[in-house]
This record gives sequence, C-alpha cells and structure tokens, in this order.
Amino acid sequence: MLLRGVLLALQALQLAGALDLPAGSCAFEESTCGFDSVLASLPWILNEEGHYIYVDTSFGKQGEKAVLLSPDLQAEEWSCLRLVYQITTSSESLSDPSQLNLYMRFEDESFDRLLWSAKEPSDSWLIASLDLQNSSKKFKILIEGVLGQGNTASIALFEIKMTTGYCIECDFEENHLCGFVNRWNPNVNWFVGGGSIRNVHSILPQDHTFKSELGHYMYVDSVYVKHFQEVAQLISPLTTAPMAGCLSFYYQIQQGNDNVFSLYTRDVAGLYEEIWKADRPGNAAWNLAEVEFSAPYPMEVIFEVAFNGPKGGYVALDDISFSPVHCQNQTELLFSAVEASCNFEQDLCNFYQDKEGPGWTRVKVKPNMYRAGDHTTGLGYYLLANTKFTSQPGYIGRLYGPSLPGNLQYCLRFHYAIYGFLKMSDTLAVYIFEENHVVQEKIWSVLESPRGVWMQAEITFKKPMPTKVVFMSLCKSFWDCGLVALDDITIQLGSCSSSEKLPPPPGECTFEQDECTFTQEKRNRSSWHRRRGETPTSYTGPKGDHTTGVGLLQFAGDPFQTLFAWASSLEAAEQQRLLLAPFSGSFVPEGHLPDASQSSPVRGYYMYIEASHMVYGQKARLLSRPLRGVSGKHCLTFFYHMYGGGTGLLSVYLKKEEDSEESLLWRRRGEQSISWLRALIEYSCERQHQIIFEAIRGVSIRSDIAIDDVKFQAGPCGEMEDTTQQSSGYSEDLNEIEY
Repeated sequence: MLLRGVLLALQALQLAGALDLPAGSCAFEESTCGFDSVLASLPWILNEEGHYIYVDTSFGKQGEKAVLLSPDLQAEEWSCLRLVYQITTSSESLSDPSQLNLYMRFEDESFDRLLWSAKEPSDSWLIASLDLQNSSKKFKILIEGVLGQGNTASIALFEIKMTTGYCIECDFEENHLCGFVNRWNPNVNWFVGGGSIRNVHSILPQDHTFKSELGHYMYVDSVYVKHFQEVAQLISPLTTAPMAGCLSFYYQIQQGNDNVFSLYTRDVAGLYEEIWKADRPGNAAWNLAEVEFSAPYPMEVIFEVAFNGPKGGYVALDDISFSPVHCQNQTELLFSAVEASCNFEQDLCNFYQDKEGPGWTRVKVKPNMYRAGDHTTGLGYYLLANTKFTSQPGYIGRLYGPSLPGNLQYCLRFHYAIYGFLKMSDTLAVYIFEENHVVQEKIWSVLESPRGVWMQAEITFKKPMPTKVVFMSLCKSFWDCGLVALDDITIQLGSCSSSEKLPPPPGECTFEQDECTFTQEKRNRSSWHRRRGETPTSYTGPKGDHTTGVGLLQFAGDPFQTLFAWASSLEAAEQQRLLLAPFSGSFVPEGHLPDASQSSPVRGYYMYIEASHMVYGQKARLLSRPLRGVSGKHCLTFFYHMYGGGTGLLSVYLKKEEDSEESLLWRRRGEQSISWLRALIEYSCERQHQIIFEAIRGVSIRSDIAIDDVKFQAGPCGEMEDTTQQSSGYSEDLNEIEY
C-alpha cells in the first residue's frame, strides 16, 4: 500500500558500504540487522525485494502499534542517529494520520525516553536526525509505528544509521546529505557539486574532502538570478541536545563583491541570529572558517547566500564539522542553569541582597487548612519580603541573581504570591541590570493577581552585555503594604515557548496536554477527571494546578486574626521569630483579603475526583501504563491536594504482572492542607508492573482529591527524610476504610 514514489526513493538510498554499517544501523537489504519486532505488537514486514520494512492497514487496524527493538547499544562518544522514513495516508484521512515515534530505553529505567515523533504524511522519503549524547550506559532504540485512519495508511523505514559525530557535521558524500535541506527558490538554490556534475556557466571547484573530481560538495550559482538580493538557504538538521564549541567549514567564493555569504542560527520560535559573515573576497582555494557556536536549546544552522545580480559568481561549501572545544583564542563566560536557579530549601544559593539591609527573608510555615506552605514541596522554605517587624512605607527590597553571560536568550520562571495589598501594581517587579549597575530595565511586574495564590511567571529576554536579574518588592505607602512571597526561581537558555515544542520529559506527566499514558478502569461521572482552574464545590479542592504554580491561602473565622497567626508562625532561616503588626480594618479593608469565594485565573491542568458526583465510599482508580521491571530502586514523586472537611482517602498501589493482589505503597487520610503537598515513594520491582492512584470519596461533598506532576525516576529518592515525615500520616492504620 505504499506509494509508487517509494520505489524511486529507494534507489537513492543505496549507499556505499551499506553492508558494513556500524552498530545500531540497518539498510534492510536482506534482514533487519538484529532489530526485532516486539511480539505483543504488530510485526514490521521486510519487503520481499529488500530495501525497507513497513507496516500498513492490511496487517492491522487504526490505533494498533508495530514496535521494533534494537539490540543492545552503547554511545561512549557523541553520536548521530538518522532515520529515513515515510508516512503515507489517503487524502480523506489527514485528520488522523499514522504516527512514528522513536524512544531510547536504558536498562535501569522502567520507562522509555521519547526522543522524536512525526506524523506528517509525505509522498517521498524524509530524514530525521537525532543527537545522542555520550554515555557509558547501555540502551536500546525502540521504534513505534501507530497506524492512522484510512485503508491506505502505512509507515515505512528505509534506513537507520548511527554514526560517531554530531548531526550538524557533513561532508556531503552521502545521498541523504546528512539531513541538510535546500529552501526552494525559483531562481537560486543549493545543489550538489562534484562527481559528474558540470556547469558551463562557471568553473566549479574540486571538492575539499577528497580533493578530486570524485568528491562532492554543495554550491549555489548566481547565473539564474533575476532580482536584486535573491537568497539561497541551506538548512541543517535541528539540534536535539545542548552543545557548545567551535563550528568549522570550508568555503569558496567567486566574485565575492557581488554576493554576501552569511551563517545564521534559527530557533524553534523562528528567531534568526547572524553568527558569521564572509568579510573578504574569496580565492580559488578552499578557505577555512571557524565560528563559535552555542546551541543550548534546539536550533538550526543556516548557510545563506544573497546575490546582487546574475554576475555574482558562485559560493561552494564542504566539510562542516564541530568540536566541543572553543575556537582558538576564544574565552567565554559559561552559563550554568543550576547555578542560576534556586528553590531556597537550603539557602539563598547564588542570590544576594542589597548591602544596606535585608528585604527578603527565608522562611517556612507548617501548612494546614488556613495557610499555605512553599511551592516546592508544600513543607519547605521560600522568600518573604516586607516582614521585618512592620511593613515600611516606601521600602524597596532587592534580590540579585548571579551574573548571566551576554548575547544569549534566557527563560526566567518563578512562582510568587501576594498578600494584603490594595493596589498590586509594581508590588513585585523584575529588572535587568547590566554588570555596571548603571543601566536597568524593567521586564516584568505584577499588574493584578489573586491574593494568597502561588502564581507562575515566565519571561524571555536577551541582552548583548552580561546582566543580572533583580527582583524588587515595593511598599508604596504605609496604608498600602503587605507581603510578597517568592519561590522556585529557574533560569534556562532559550525561549520559554521552546519547551512547548519539545518531547515531554521521560517518565513525567503534568497533565497539561492530556492524561499521558494513564488509563482508568471505567469512565463516568465518578472517575478521575482532568481539569483546570478551581473545582466546582466551594471549600474543597485546589484553585488550580501545581505545574503553573497555584496554591491558596484561605481564611476561616476572623481573617485578620488568621493572617496574624499565619505571619507569627513564620520561622526565619536564622531561627529568629519574625513579628508582624496586627492588621486592622483600616489597614486592609474587608473584601481585599482572599476568601473561599474568590476564584483564581484559569491556569494548567491536573487530575481530580469530583465528590459531588460520587457517593460515600465510592472509588476512582487511575492506572499507569505497564512499567518494565528492572533491578534496583525506583522513585515515584507526585503532588497531591486534599482540602475539605469531608476528605476521604488517597492511596498508591503497586500491581505486579500476573498477581491478583496489590501492594500498598503510600496513603493519606482526611484533610491535609490547603497547599499542594509533595509525596516521595521509593520502591523496587523486577517484574512488569503498574502504579495505581486510588481516591475514595469521604463523608461529604467537600472531599475533592487531586494529583499533579507525576514523575518516575530510576534510582532511590534523594530526599527520603521527607518521605518518612510525610508517610507518618497513615502509619496508625493501613487497612481500608469501611464504608
């Protein structure tokens, strides 16, 4: 059922040395080279004439999977994995096409890491290039084809090739051109030169790799230029792993005064940046160019030639290579995401304050039904501004971050909560300071926010000079002061929107896109539901998800006494008690404090049970996909929310393959806190198994239970002291509640 164009494409894939491919590679000429179909799925079929393997709807139906598993592999050096494939479908089935996924499976992990996914149909073969970082751990490559809608749906694999080196490197000697593609222009384009290629309009060079007419290179010629500044672009594969070092290549320019040869980077958001330009006319010899190149997030390299007219000559390109070592005489301030981030659990990390006095204090509270804890775990530390004895009118507290190298794009994320202010404008602002502290620029400030709610902010910025991020808290007047909380600051390279286009982290589910691979035994009004925003019933359930930073400080009884009690419970990192003057009715008028009737902005998604749809004692069960059994310990982390006077029971079970009984791993009973709290569970299982989240409805409709940010990790939990403390809540009685 494959298109006839496939057979034509196959002829182009007969590469020299195909019978001597490196480990992890296969041209599917006579066999599958040790790649095996998984028995529990549809089989991949080797074409009778060789050249490719395929799966189509003559062997299965929509939604069924074919899984191909490689032999054990190891990439002790940086490697590039290339996959030549085709997805076909009928025109009426474009709404639900077939999908091809590629995973990496490590021997000590119970889950597979998604590296790449595609579902775009085509009438010819396509190339995917994936960088594999060097590692001493053994792994397998797992290729999964999922059949889409239609009677002609099919997926074909023509070649898998794993080679040492980087995917942006190329000598253009192979027919697939290392995944480089030409951006089509009606008049000027990049072509393959060398070999039997001849051109009567210009004298093309010999290639650089072999220094003979047998080798190949890429070139673009001006002979067909019809307009001023016509542009030809040669685009590299997208980098898929962070890298930084020296990018080098050889080039020739004929008549350099009539053309401009430049090198750009382009990220997934479409942002271009010029990193090199030929600054002198070329000569008949190959010229070496070395360019400092940094790709901390996915980006393409674009070789661009702009011609001023048809007499601009030609530009030739060959032997693109990359080294993780910086170019000669290159010194650069390196960026570390770890050093630029902080959750304040241990100290201030690399953040510091004004010399004239602290404005931010590291504090923690014991969360309950009236006050929220920190954002990181619900039980840890965060920063609080304007809490030294009394709020001081006009006081500004500055928190400085570490120095950030210039000319890089950054994504700043943090969580904040505001308490008590009448007017929220500028109560918290973020500035960018240049290193000399002369130039400052405000890049973000609070305009309006629900009071007492952990909110997430994210800001993308880029400056040419080294800078620092500064958080500033302002109390404008005595009559309008309050509290500002800050937690979980992270700074990463790239645009904040870039992460939306990346595969989800392995073994992790935030429920932002869907329910991931979780399933339910039944789906009805009493099942687990995916939701965003607050739950329908008042005084129970979260106001929003944990991922985007939502928790709520609610008040019961006299709100001013409650706020005073909350502030009095704060513990400074230096073990000093902080005092806060009691709020009076004239200080913060009633109605400006958060209460249960206030709603939060709609944010991200979480999973929960709606108690008003259930009866007392009714269960809802959420099941993980089957996880592989491996030796050693595993760590399961997730956040849970159990707020409401009638809250029931939340349990986590381990279900082993072929066992009828389930093992209890963790449990919480009754109302826990108004905050999202973190759970850490360490367990071992060498057989295939599932993790089950079971929620049981309590005695009243105010018993909503929610979970979010589930994550499976190989190895023991790194903070088991927290697990012991949190697990003590169910140690008295592990039996089921009798309803």
